[in-house]
Amino acid sequence: MRFAKTNPIKIVLLGAGGTGGHLAPHLYRLAYSLDRSIRIVIADGDIVESKNLVRQNFIIADLGENKAKVLAERYSSVFGMETEYIPGYIENEQGLLELVTPESYNGYYSPILEERVILIGAVDNNRSRQLCHNVFLKTKNLVYIDSGNGEYTGQVVCGMRRNGKTIYKPVCGIYPEMLLDEDVFPTDLTCAQRNESAPQSIAANVMAATAVISFLYNLLVLGNLDVRMLTFSSRTISIKPTINKKGRKAK
Repeated sequence: MRFAKTNPIKIVLLGAGGTGGHLAPHLYRLAYSLDRSIRIVIADGDIVESKNLVRQNFIIADLGENKAKVLAERYSSVFGMETEYIPGYIENEQGLLELVTPESYNGYYSPILEERVILIGAVDNNRSRQLCHNVFLKTKNLVYIDSGNGEYTGQVVCGMRRNGKTIYKPVCGIYPEMLLDEDVFPTDLTCAQRNESAPQSIAANVMAATAVISFLYNLLVLGNLDVRMLTFSSRTISIKPTINKKGRKAK
């Protein structure tokens, strides 16, 4: 799958917790290193709690602050980039559609260039994946990378829409049972339910973040993505990729 190297990029990261928090510094570092316009928008409605300090990328000084705000301000300032974040959960199609709608730029010496939008799902519930899936199917052009993991194992899937057609299935297309899950959005949970979370290890979160940044590096630096999904285990320190059978050019 080929990916254009000239268009401006907009990256929307949903989730700033276990995986999203560890992904953020590498995301900004990669954007800083590239000679192209890249915007990064982080969205999360959660605040930093003491329990998060064990495996998420936060420190004591962050306690009580919004997670998206902390990460966006910290790393955008370090790399001299614009700070963009949404201190709330994205839980409706219209809001997400607006976020992934590309803008067009008219350079002084260049023709009009349209943003290439990359949506990264670093969420911990299938209701949010269902939302991303529905929006993905309504877009004309979109790269949607989803990461999910349990305590030791997980998967990263890259779906792609091009000219209104699905070139590579998104995560719910690979795992259709996610569409049947009667999960709820974070704001629908009670305080007690929010305090209960499925066990995850810092190793699995870091491994997931590493896989996502590798996908992005291949897309944005090499202009090519040979792997459209992978599964991993931090316990056996193993990764199993699914190699694309035939490359496609993404214009």
